Amino acid sequence: MIERVITSRLRPPPGASAFSTGVKASSNSFTIDFLRAMVITRPFETERFHVVFVDERRSHLGDAPMGSGGANCLSLRMRELFTKALSLRAHGIVVAHNHPSGLCRPSRSDIVSTRRLEQVASALDIELLDHLIFTQGAVYSMRAGAIHEYESRQPVFSR
Repeated sequence: MIERVITSRLRPPPGASAFSTGVKASSNSFTIDFLRAMVITRPFETERFHVVFVDERRSHLGDAPMGSGGANCLSLRMRELFTKALSLRAHGIVVAHNHPSGLCRPSRSDIVSTRRLEQVASALDIELLDHLIFTQGAVYSMRAGAIHEYESRQPVFSR
């Protein structure tokens, strides 16, 4: 289900066969695999936050790491994220971060932060397409989980 949500919203870069990690863009799960590679790296006990920026046709414009933290926290500067989005003239973003704890469920902080991201993005005419949470064995789509049900949902997709 999550692959359908993501791949129906995003397209690979025109003529590209891979993002910078070598993930094949022709794969149905290229965005998931790409973002997983960006946030699930050593040391595994560090939280990481990564953003993919897309144009009005949902084609990849760029991506960037936007924050990192300890085992249970993450520092994200929305000013930096939206400055980058505006400089690329992005019409949409997909954000992702990892949970080193292995719990693939949004925390209260994840829910509050996602709502705030969505408010700021909306004010700038940028669509927050999804917020993905990764563990080493699963990924949770906050879009597929529905904004009012974030706290009670289980992972949507597991490997």
